[in-house]
Amino acid sequence: MLMSLLKSGNMDIVSVITYIISVLMVIFLVNPLHECAHGFVAYKLGDKTAKYQGRLTLNPIAHIDYMGALLMLLVGFGWAKPVPVDARNFKNPKVGMAITALAGPVSNLLAAIVFGLCYNTIVTILIKNEQAVVLGSAIMISKSVSFVKYVLMFFEFLIIINISLAVFNLIPIPPLDGSKIMMAFMSDRTIFKFYQYQMYFTIGLFVLIMMGGMSRILLPVQQWLYGIISWLTALPFSWAW
Repeated sequence: MLMSLLKSGNMDIVSVITYIISVLMVIFLVNPLHECAHGFVAYKLGDKTAKYQGRLTLNPIAHIDYMGALLMLLVGFGWAKPVPVDARNFKNPKVGMAITALAGPVSNLLAAIVFGLCYNTIVTILIKNEQAVVLGSAIMISKSVSFVKYVLMFFEFLIIINISLAVFNLIPIPPLDGSKIMMAFMSDRTIFKFYQYQMYFTIGLFVLIMMGGMSRILLPVQQWLYGIISWLTALPFSWAW
């Protein structure tokens, strides 16, 4: 995403710095939450592997993957170090793995909602103090507090990145979370075949990310979710607008 922002030439240096800060927050705060969510759900379902390996923590050092972090900064899609899960410890391995996998993307969507509430709280405060007005979907901010637009931009980036990560991880291609969810509905024979070609799926996924094709494929779903979360998080504040 950073590469596309720089190529567009439509953003000033402060906006680019704001984006970089938002990505760093995702890498050091939200990604650990995503991985910890996997580990916590697995723990509750009977698998203590993540706990024993010190991964049931929000410490970013335990979860960071440097290549995944770099790609997240450059193209908007990336990953953290996967939390180890042993499905044999679940009463129902397929269902347990699917629920554990789903916990990660759900944590990203919940984070997007939290950041959306922060965004709308700031907008409401500005409106109450007559420092901003809402015109359609645009927010006009008074020049006296023009710096606040970068604070709002920061939260907007966080919302977009978290939605992007949730949608990206739900793709049913190994090693993404979506593949583990889909396997709950597959036979053991099909799963075995699926994993036989995992390396090729991973290479294809990496190529799509680097060529920007992944962004074009996922954009409609991201925009749809962004609209829903924007409406949902603005709803509690609609009385003030």
